[in-house]
Amino acid sequence: MTSTSQLEQLKRHSLVVADTGDLEAIRRYQPQDATTNPSLLLKAFALPGYQDLIDAELAAVKAEGVDHDTRLAHAVDRLAVAIGSEISRLVPGRVSTEVAARLSFDTQASIRKAHELVDLYDRHGVGPERVLIKLASTWEGIRAAEVLEREGIQCNLTLLFSEAQAQACFDAGVFLISPFVGRVTDWYKKETGRDYAPDEDPGVQFVRGVCERANRGGYETVVMGASFRTTGQVLALAGCPRLTISPALLEELAARDGEVAPKIAMQPAADPAPTPPLGEAAFRWGHNQDAMANDKLAEGIRRFHDDQAALETLIDERLG
Repeated sequence: MTSTSQLEQLKRHSLVVADTGDLEAIRRYQPQDATTNPSLLLKAFALPGYQDLIDAELAAVKAEGVDHDTRLAHAVDRLAVAIGSEISRLVPGRVSTEVAARLSFDTQASIRKAHELVDLYDRHGVGPERVLIKLASTWEGIRAAEVLEREGIQCNLTLLFSEAQAQACFDAGVFLISPFVGRVTDWYKKETGRDYAPDEDPGVQFVRGVCERANRGGYETVVMGASFRTTGQVLALAGCPRLTISPALLEELAARDGEVAPKIAMQPAADPAPTPPLGEAAFRWGHNQDAMANDKLAEGIRRFHDDQAALETLIDERLG
């Protein structure tokens, strides 16, 4: 009897997404979807396989003749879409592309940026059905996603750490949410000094709770576990509809045999009981009451912004 890797077995229970912009890793592990963010773009900027693409995009940006700050922000968008377009040729599903973190508290600016990204993808021959617009799960980001979803532009709400964020996304009818695992666990380990077994892991328990909420309410929003630190965390969420996993962990899973059993059953309740929709005040209060979620959302937005700023600096140097 031929054994199969844990990665192949995991794919039977969850749709696997590559948390990388590395084309070679995507070719190797053959995920359904891929997701990018400023941190991953910053890494991709140094990869040899992207240098011709980067040079071509920056030459086009330089020829546009716009002012300095606009040029740098636009260059990041062009690179994100150019890399996303290359990735789209390797995956059968979708590529998530992020709205700049500095827009996380501006609904209208986020909507405009989403339209710009979709238009850029269209110029590369990639239709909106192959793209997910990534937005931070702030109140303003969720409101932007609600508008975009009505327009037929589907969204991935990221940096999700609280039940209030998850519920507001369900209420808004967003296509996909990315509750974080590793960053939740990081916070609790720092607070308690404890290491956690996978089934006791606070990040794992959080994502399981989000899946249970989706089942209980009969919500159609897809739950995608994100931000993994260990393969133990990944395997403890087998059965979650989607899991976005880094190349290092994909490699570990691909190299190991062993049974992978589903730990989550996504079976909507026969008689769904949706939670009453959250208003803004209830959302902000509910999120505020979770110290971990408050800390990690704010930190996540700052980190994504810092990586975008670092990328803009590299672009500025490259443009001369």
